[in-house]
Amino acid sequence: MEAEIDPASLSAVVVSHEHGDHVCGLVALLRHHQSCTGRPLPVYLNERTHDAIHWKTLTPATEIVQAGSCFSIGDLEIRSFTVPHDAADPMGFVVEAEGHRLGLLTDLGYVPESVKFHLRGCHFLLLESNHDLEMLKVGPYPWSVKQRVMGRNGHLSNDMAASFVTSDIDWDLHTLVLGHLSDHTNHPAVARLTMENALRQANLNLHLEVAEQSGPVRQFRW
Repeated sequence: MEAEIDPASLSAVVVSHEHGDHVCGLVALLRHHQSCTGRPLPVYLNERTHDAIHWKTLTPATEIVQAGSCFSIGDLEIRSFTVPHDAADPMGFVVEAEGHRLGLLTDLGYVPESVKFHLRGCHFLLLESNHDLEMLKVGPYPWSVKQRVMGRNGHLSNDMAASFVTSDIDWDLHTLVLGHLSDHTNHPAVARLTMENALRQANLNLHLEVAEQSGPVRQFRW
């Protein structure tokens, strides 16, 4: 595996929402894990997301959690929270272990106050930087899709991500990873430049990475 993680070594899967770009390989992963280990791989998700996934003939070993609840997987403490996206019941997460807090925030059209509250004290943040607005406007998608992406239940643009980080993040944060970049309406260099310019103008310094779709993000230390 390119990320050098053996799927059979996984302890659980946490699902934020049912859209295909997030769960297209889920059933195959669960079947592979079962065949390799002889035991089911637990899937943590909320009830509406569970009901929206096409499980084919698989009966998954699900752990139902409600948005806003906390749960544990091994040594990880995970807090879930609702995000504004056009899915059945989408969630973001903050993961805490050994005194470190990691926020996972993608697939949302804007950042409400409730989400800002949950991200307080994060040391690491994976943040959606989905599209460049001008590239989206002239890109290949139908106008209905462009409206959806730009809407309040759509996706964060590079500019929106930069504005959120420079205006609303508390500065326990020291590592930022930009993720969920569109292949068609964004480019890693554009996303990086937008964020770097915003950080420079705000006189803020942190470690910045960009997660590309073509491979795993470079490893960094907690």
